[in-house]
Amino acid sequence: MGIFDNFKSGFKKSASAFTSGLRDIVVKKEIDDKTLDRIEEYLIQSDVGVVAASEIKEIITDSKIDPNKDIADEIRTILKDYIISLMKPLENNNFFNKKEKISATLISGVNGVGKTTTIGKISKILKANGNKVMLAASDTFRAAAIEQLENWANKVDVEITKSSQGADPASVAFKAIEEAIANNFDQVLIDTAGRLQNKKNLMEEYKKIANVTKKMDPEAPHDVILVLDATSGQNVINQVEEFNKIIPITGLIMTKLDGTAKGGILLAVAKKFKLPIIALGLGEKEDDLQIFEAEKFAEAFTQIT
Repeated sequence: MGIFDNFKSGFKKSASAFTSGLRDIVVKKEIDDKTLDRIEEYLIQSDVGVVAASEIKEIITDSKIDPNKDIADEIRTILKDYIISLMKPLENNNFFNKKEKISATLISGVNGVGKTTTIGKISKILKANGNKVMLAASDTFRAAAIEQLENWANKVDVEITKSSQGADPASVAFKAIEEAIANNFDQVLIDTAGRLQNKKNLMEEYKKIANVTKKMDPEAPHDVILVLDATSGQNVINQVEEFNKIIPITGLIMTKLDGTAKGGILLAVAKKFKLPIIALGLGEKEDDLQIFEAEKFAEAFTQIT
């Protein structure tokens, strides 16, 4: 199964709910003001966001829709084109390429988003592209996180630096960086404790880890990836805002898009922050992390099921 098929399969719940909902609204041969308002309201309920929903409504209003054609399908095409124009500039396939020099990436996110699992999947793609990967188990807040990351390291056959539960997270990151430099690694992926934005002590640890990476390179961390959970809906907006205040985010990964009928939240995030979208998580298997491509996302999200 290719990447497009994976997208279509993974987004089936979102796409089915979304397209059937649109068809329920668009039952006439022409689109009047009442129908436009219902479409806008439906988009907002689907977590697309107020700004994007308003823009899509305006585009539909200004479009010359042929009443002899399937109106719902015409709107689907407008929506697909809108998604592509919004998200195409946010693609960042280069993240997974072979690194020209050693790179440190901080992986962050609140509890339960699938962060550690995502790191394992990132590692597999990086390794497949020729990178020598080191994992740093700097989520020392809970023992299960260390064990989980070690299991992923073994599964995808990459190296890991770890310590015991309660150890200083920054010291684990520093040790991983030292080992990576000494042994010619290309990429260090640093797992950080799943934390809530209002936990000041954990956020201070987070900043300390980032500062430690500068011992490798003054420009480090080279990437700061925030993992988001699509099932959290509009809560992810606040997460992006708060994490971005502490250390500027360079890329987003959204997980659990296969588990929600409201996949539109990615549009809201893209519209508000315009941050690069690195990949999407569509399940629990090793290969369920899909490198983000705007056209494939748009086609899968608006597919007719």
